[in-house]
Amino acid sequence: MEEVKEYLYVLPSRMLEEISSGESEPVDAVIFVGISLVLGIASRHLLRGTRVPYTVALLIIGLGLGSLEYGTSHKLGRIGDGIRLWNNIDPDLLLAVFLPALLFESAFSMEVHQIKRCMAQMVLLAGPGVIISTFCLGFALKITFPYEWNWKTSLLLGGLLSATDPVAVVALLKELGASKKLSTIIEGESLMNDGTAIVVYQLFFKMVNGESFSWDAIVGFLAKVALGAVGLGIAFGIASVLWLGFIFNDTVVEITLTVAVSYVVYFTGQEGIEVSGVLAVMTLGMFYAAFAKTAFKGDGQQSLHHFWEMVAYIANTLIFILSGVVIAEGILGNDKIFQNNGNSWGYLILLYIFVQVSRCIVVGVLYPFLRYFGYGLDLKEAAILIWSGLRGAVALSLSLSVKRSSGGSFNLSSETGSLFIFFTGGIVFLTLIVNGSTTQFILHFLGLDKLSAAKKRILDYTKYEMLNKAFEAFEDLVDDEELGPADWPTVKRYITSLHDLEGDRVHPHTESEADNDLDPSNLKDIRIRLLNGIQAAYWEMLDEGRIAQSTANLLMQSVDEAIDTASHEPLCDWKGLKSNVQFPNYYKFLQTSMFPQKLITFFTVERLENGCCICAAFLRAHRIARRQLHEFIGDSVVASTVIAESEAEGEEARKFLEDVRITFPQVLRVVKTRQVTYSVLNHLIDYLHNLEKAGLLEEKEMLHLHDAVQTDLKRLLRNPPLVKIPKINDIISAHPFLGAFPSSVRESLECSTKEKMKTRGMTLYKEGSKPNGIWLISNGVVKWKSKSIRNKHSMHPTFTHGSTLGLYEVLVGKPYICDMVSDSVVLCFFIESDRILSMLRSDPALEDFLWQESAIVLAKLLFPQIFEKIALHDLRALVAERSSMKTYITGETIEVSHQSVGFMLEGFIKPSHAEGELIKSPAVLLPSQGNQSFLHADKSGDFIIFIIKLCP
Repeated sequence: MEEVKEYLYVLPSRMLEEISSGESEPVDAVIFVGISLVLGIASRHLLRGTRVPYTVALLIIGLGLGSLEYGTSHKLGRIGDGIRLWNNIDPDLLLAVFLPALLFESAFSMEVHQIKRCMAQMVLLAGPGVIISTFCLGFALKITFPYEWNWKTSLLLGGLLSATDPVAVVALLKELGASKKLSTIIEGESLMNDGTAIVVYQLFFKMVNGESFSWDAIVGFLAKVALGAVGLGIAFGIASVLWLGFIFNDTVVEITLTVAVSYVVYFTGQEGIEVSGVLAVMTLGMFYAAFAKTAFKGDGQQSLHHFWEMVAYIANTLIFILSGVVIAEGILGNDKIFQNNGNSWGYLILLYIFVQVSRCIVVGVLYPFLRYFGYGLDLKEAAILIWSGLRGAVALSLSLSVKRSSGGSFNLSSETGSLFIFFTGGIVFLTLIVNGSTTQFILHFLGLDKLSAAKKRILDYTKYEMLNKAFEAFEDLVDDEELGPADWPTVKRYITSLHDLEGDRVHPHTESEADNDLDPSNLKDIRIRLLNGIQAAYWEMLDEGRIAQSTANLLMQSVDEAIDTASHEPLCDWKGLKSNVQFPNYYKFLQTSMFPQKLITFFTVERLENGCCICAAFLRAHRIARRQLHEFIGDSVVASTVIAESEAEGEEARKFLEDVRITFPQVLRVVKTRQVTYSVLNHLIDYLHNLEKAGLLEEKEMLHLHDAVQTDLKRLLRNPPLVKIPKINDIISAHPFLGAFPSSVRESLECSTKEKMKTRGMTLYKEGSKPNGIWLISNGVVKWKSKSIRNKHSMHPTFTHGSTLGLYEVLVGKPYICDMVSDSVVLCFFIESDRILSMLRSDPALEDFLWQESAIVLAKLLFPQIFEKIALHDLRALVAERSSMKTYITGETIEVSHQSVGFMLEGFIKPSHAEGELIKSPAVLLPSQGNQSFLHADKSGDFIIFIIKLCP
């Protein structure tokens, strides 16, 4: 153990020997970290509630520390030694230590939907914007500055200063509370801009050092570094998210994985395959935001959020204080610069002006496109976009790299390197001090930080509700058995947040609003509040195990899309879910014979399961959100309108679940069983924790039982209950058609029966086509339509479980008389007509049964007024008990008695009282008054009449 400790101490010592003075101790670097964090904590505490940005204060603290160390003879002792150790660290190492964590945290915390909407704007600013800025600054430096830099050197400093540092920008935006849209654009641009600016810097740095590039080589280099980084980030994202799926309820490992992968991808990109490590980490963070946010549930998600927030806070504190130290050292440690170039301070101010002008040019040139894409951009937001172009640690680190490499070539002399640090440090200082400290004032001046009138009304209303809740809480707590009563006026005096209430409570929606004159801002506000409540319900259902991670992603994305349209459209979050509930077109391709039927069945049932989960979660979340909205707002025209929109949104989801309940009830049963099992196991875990908190279980005992329940929970997630489709032989035997046959006949038919899974809208057979077989419906609903048969009396022209379709046409050898189309997912079986006719020839005794079975379908098709209302099993019993079939010859008269219905299966007849009016099969024969007689008019052969007596 002692050897390990000695090794851990000696290793950093060896690393720091080259960069530290002979008198410094490596542990002095730790002193600087501790002092910086203490100063950062004090600054954040003191500045809370003020308008001074925290990052500006840190930079000033760093300048003060650097000035004391480098500008005075007293120095700071061992603290100063620590400052010098950190100041002398290789700039690439500095970026490698801080950037991955900061970039990943920033990208991971962004909202995916807004990233998608603002992606075009972000790419424009970070791509063409950086190039425009680089050339504008390079041109200005070359023309106006007296340092005789060539174009490459001028463009190098221009590219270096084009990096709007995400560390500075993100920290500022989080403090100022800018709108989400504007924050996403600025934050996303700064992340991408940082990566592209480094790429541009690397290109010009190589040129300054003597390398030459053709235009093709430049384009190839930029494409490789940028696109390669994006591909690398996605690859690492896929691999790590898959790995994350195998980690079960281990928050420490999950968080550690996110840290490790952010640093590994940065090192692999920057040092391994020479692409942009910054863009790779940014892509990784956005990939996690898109696909892995729902992988962290409950306490794990909260822990992850707090961890990365802490990492970002520590890194920001260190990097801004260190930036101040570097700026101070660059100014105070290079007196020769000011001796040789006495006007450097003036040129620094001029450069600051150039930086702001170049930013104006970038936004101005790209404004038509920025206004068109994404959420758009108005002039006020464009002004904030210009003013928020802060520079920070990235630009400083790049200038330090130039300083370390200077002196080796004519283009990069030591003096040039020092000037790079001076100008870069000065720009960082000025943008943070001037832009950073005034951005909030500009936001306020432009009115971008104001609450809308609708939000103000809600805020005032909420304060009155808070007062009521406070009084209700007081009523519950006012008296207890041990201490007696409390004093309400004293309690109220301490609730200072509610002291400024004036007048009576006013409902946020005025009573004068009528249905046709609703305030659009109120409608938008309430829609967004309802949608936020729906999204919160989805998160809760994810924690409860009601929905899976993939389902949660789809549901939350649908809410984000609906929020975008809340100002000008009714609620439409169902629109984004339709395609995930309905069967896509490629499922029809799966129905071809090239795919095994078991595979088709598996995918179809899985799709039904997912659809049921989505619909159930959608309806539950809307119900919860509607109840919460009503409890909060009460009755108002606006709230009632939005609640009505919510109820209308759920119609299709309810219909889908009802269809599945009728056609495949086992799917709903499995989904519910899975949810209940997860909830029961979670309830057991909560019960164990409560027993431990109450002191009834020791920690060791609790952990033993907890591990056992966790094992069960893991088994549930890895091997959940699945929908079991019964074996084909069992399903076939259960069908009334085949179940009525003798076992020998049934077995021969079972061998030739083909299982088919049809999705909604697929055709079983078409009217007029040659009959090639019969269809036995096991599960699902099939609807019929016909050009020749009028179905105006049919309310529900459908067939369900137990139906035998196409049998009549096979028996008579005529084309199908109607179309049969699946109206839901249908599990059915197909028997070829040759097998039916062969069976009939081998056993003529089955003929009557086959005609009876065909008459059941004909009865529903030809006379729906009566037979559609009768359940299929009752109709089958009616036909079996009260029907008769007879074959007539030419000239015979058919009598259809009262309370009976006849069906002509073959042949032609005419009523006895009419001349020349023929009735052809298939047809229904009805008695008009008393008995109705018909004459056989077909001279070519016999005809078959099937009569059903409706009453005994």
